[in-house]
This record gives sequence, structure tokens and C-alpha cells, in this order.
Amino acid sequence: MFKKILIANRGEIALRIICACREMGIKTVAVYSEADENSLHVRFADEDVCIGPARSLDSYLNVPAIISAAEITGADAIHPGYGFLSESAYLAEVCEACHIRFIGPDANVIRLMGDKARARRAMRKAGVPVLPGSEGSVDSEEQAAKLAKEIGYPVILKAVAGGGGRGMRVIRAASELGRALKTAQREAQAAFGVGDVYVEKYVENPRHIEIQVLGDHHGTVVHLGERECSIQRRHQKLIEEAPSVALTDKMRRRLGGTVVDAARAVQYTNAGTFEFLMDDTGHFFFMEANTRLQVEHPVTEMVTGIDIVKEQIRVAAGERLSFKQGDVTFTGHAIECRINAECPDTFVPSPGVIHVFSVPGGPGIRVDTFAHSECVVSPYYDSLIAKIIAHGRDRQEAIARMRRTLEMTVVEGIKTSIPMHLKILSDPDFVVGRLSTSFMERFLTERKGGALAEAV
Repeated sequence: MFKKILIANRGEIALRIICACREMGIKTVAVYSEADENSLHVRFADEDVCIGPARSLDSYLNVPAIISAAEITGADAIHPGYGFLSESAYLAEVCEACHIRFIGPDANVIRLMGDKARARRAMRKAGVPVLPGSEGSVDSEEQAAKLAKEIGYPVILKAVAGGGGRGMRVIRAASELGRALKTAQREAQAAFGVGDVYVEKYVENPRHIEIQVLGDHHGTVVHLGERECSIQRRHQKLIEEAPSVALTDKMRRRLGGTVVDAARAVQYTNAGTFEFLMDDTGHFFFMEANTRLQVEHPVTEMVTGIDIVKEQIRVAAGERLSFKQGDVTFTGHAIECRINAECPDTFVPSPGVIHVFSVPGGPGIRVDTFAHSECVVSPYYDSLIAKIIAHGRDRQEAIARMRRTLEMTVVEGIKTSIPMHLKILSDPDFVVGRLSTSFMERFLTERKGGALAEAV
């Protein structure tokens, strides 16, 4: 087992990994930018190293600085968390060359699944249902138009190296294609350094369902059930839950088994998530695989009792998973709300100093956060300040516990998304589990009389 792990991240996920390491008796190293010098992950790590200025490119995305920090502190391994370098095949390769263990999948798997077009081909070969679309990137408007006509409108353009909704455009008519293609390519280039996009059939009002998997280096691959992630704005998730009310036990076993077989086919190890669209007939279509820990992993931990971060560490150290598929059981229901520092009506970021921060606990509540009274929410990074997770015997109790916690949470000094979450939790469609990825479009339009339709 590792003696010391460097955490190549910040905020709540850095603290989450520190918690797991402390329980396992592993020392930790925090890296931080000049803007994060006084952050909690720096305070609670055993050692800390400043790796550069506030700008992410100069700090949290600076591979040489991170590797240097690992070498000077004698770290055995690097945990990338999520975001930043978590899906960097380059970092994984450099770690291997420097004899530092990367806590994540093999670099070849990261590269394969990070290329959306290649991932689609690999999944199709493994027998996973994939939406009709281009075999690779499209190079011209003529090629895209021909494919769109064959597939049938509406179609969607997606960045080959993309994520988070960047480089993504829905096209409902041929007349929209040319402009949308140029815009998607430009966004993809700016966001990922690669302007390639591909064409895929667009599913109207689907559910977003993802399956959590874990695999070790001894041939064991298991799934931990599904998460429902349909509540999202601009393809950014806002609320996640497990299990999904849309899946029966039979559907769960079938989809989980399909994903396990697919993970084995690409020799997947460590933690990963296979994401699907589910149409209104109950059919699933592969979207992408995230070769890292997900923001929403706590809901799976709450319903399974399995610490995913600890399993990641064990697997990276060469140990076997501590459980088998038959040991996985699901208890109750869990919901996660992502609390962002932003105006709940306009979604404009709200950085600044938090003067008061109080989140009550109580039965079934977990809070993952880096925030505290008098802490600074930096304008340089993602606006997520906390994740509140509620677990109950059933979905109704989980919703009630989440509402109670949000209503009693006090955050002063900045604006947060809590008022928006409370409105969503009381929405009739949400309460009965009538969800789709278009939920927020309808929700915002109804509540703002259409004034914020463009903001969706």
C-alpha cells in the first residue's frame, strides 16, 4: 500500500480524498495555487507545495510542477480527483515514466475513452447500444449534411474530445447545419485544443442514466448500479440521485451487466462511469465514458455503503477489490444537490468572501465542502462550493431530508443556488420522478415567463 499520495486537485474533492487517506493511514500532499494558499485542503494535508499562480494553466494543469511536487515530497502516487488533469493520458504516462502510480485507468484506456468517436466504435464492437452517427469526426459541411440526412433530423454535433456541453450543438433542420458546425468546432478548439466534432442522432427528452464501475488488475469488474443525472442546465448536472425511478431491477441487472462486459472488453481498471441516454421506450444508448471519479459519486456510496475513493487507492496499489458483484446491495435512496456560488435566477457566478457558512447535519445528511466562515470563493475556478447529499429509506424521505437541510442552511456574503434547488425539489414533475434532460428548460421557462429561456 502507498505511504504518501499527492492530490492533484483542490476544493471539496481534495478534502474528500484526504479523508479517505487518513482513514487508511496514508500521508497526503496538497498542491495549491497562490489563490488557494489558505484553503482547507492545504491545512489538512500532511504536506503542501505551491505549484504556481492562480490561473489553472499555470498551476493545477501544470504537469511538470505537479510531478516535481510529487518527487520532492516522495509521494508514491497521484490522485487527480475530477476535472483538471483527471482524464489526462499524458499525466498518467508521465507518472509511469517517473515511477509514480497514477490513481486511475491506464493511459491507453483514458486516451481511447476520451476520444468520443473511438469510444463509440469500441462500445459498438463490445455489443453496447450506440446511437446512429458518424464513425469519426466530420471534416466538412458537405460530409456533415450527408450524414445528417441519412440519420434524420434532429441531430447533435459533439466535440470528439469534449465534455460539459462545450462544442455541442443541436440541429433540427439542414439550414442550421453550416453555422452550427463552425460554432461547435470553434468552441471545441477553444475548450479542448482539438476542433474535431462528430454527428450523432439527437434523442428528444431523454433521461441521463450513468453506471458506476470499478475494476482491478486481477480481472474483477463490478458495477455499483445507476445514477439519474437528468436535472442539468447546458449539459451541466445540478441534481443527481440513486437509484433511478425509471429502472426496474431487471433493467438494472441487464444494463449493469452490459457495462461490465464493455469495461472488460477495453481492459478497464479503477473507477469509471459509463453514461447513457434512455428514451421514452426504455431503450439505452451509450453516450460517453468518464475515466475518473465523478462529482456525484457520493450518492452511489450512500446507497451501497462502498467507499469508491478507498477502492480506487487499493486498485492502484495492485490490490483486489474488497468485494465482488454479489456483495453489492442497494439500500434506500440518495439525492445530491450541487451548491454553486452563483445567482439562482441568472446563474451569474458570485465569488467573494463567505462571512457565515452553516449547514446542519441530522439523520441521513452528508456534506462535502471546502467552504467555511470567512473563506474566499475564488473567481478563478469552478463555482461549486458544496455538495449536500441526503439519504433516506425511500425517495420521498430523501427529498424531505434534502429540503429540510437546504431550508436550514445559512450562507452569507455570496449568492448561492440553494433557492433554485428548493424550487426544483418542490416541482410536481420532480416529486413524482418525471424527469428528462429538458426538465430545466421547461422549469425555467414556466417560472420566468420565458424571460430566461435563452439562459437555458
